[in-house]
Amino acid sequence: MTRIVFVTGTDSEIGKTWVACALSRALVRAGHKVVAIKAVETGTSAEVQPDEDGVRLAMATGQKEPRHALHRFRTAVEPAVAAELEGGRLDFDKTVSEIEKLAAGTDVTMVETAGGLLAPLAWDWTVVELAEALGASVLVAAANKLGTVNHTLLTLSALELGGILAAGVVLSATENPDPSFDSNRDAIIRLSGLDRVLDAPWTSDPEEAARALEPAIPWVLPPR
Repeated sequence: MTRIVFVTGTDSEIGKTWVACALSRALVRAGHKVVAIKAVETGTSAEVQPDEDGVRLAMATGQKEPRHALHRFRTAVEPAVAAELEGGRLDFDKTVSEIEKLAAGTDVTMVETAGGLLAPLAWDWTVVELAEALGASVLVAAANKLGTVNHTLLTLSALELGGILAAGVVLSATENPDPSFDSNRDAIIRLSGLDRVLDAPWTSDPEEAARALEPAIPWVLPPR
């Protein structure tokens, strides 16, 4: 049975790709068949670049397809806006079908979102609707810094309202931790009732990152 897991963030630039790559790499090392997808990426150039999120995800698993984001837009704005600026829109049914086809035969399909949970992928749907249609759970990536308790609880609340399972929360350390660093995890657990909250270190080493995310592997594996 395939498990589809979305990785969403409490904000932009808080480590979604780092978390998705590290966990995907950890799953592959543990012997699981994984495909990692960036469904929509904005702020791209005309030609695919090696530092794009979709490319980095593919490199983390070693997969043959996809090798970059399924849908790429030039302007670094919300997907609904970027698509409109380029004369189109994302089709919900087509996006669901694309992910389902790529997920076939995998143990875990990791889907990194563009922006946060409620960022509009089109003007009439968000990650919540997409996750619901795919029967996906959602892993929340957040930066371990002041303000993350509020942002994380808001995201978890939106998941609960949407009837979407929260797989867990990964708090990524910042290069220069602030005084909230040591208390954020416990505060989120205490206030949300969710005990699947992981502190991850700040590192640019892919192997070290994969080891750090190993405790989250059971959160995303399909039930036996």
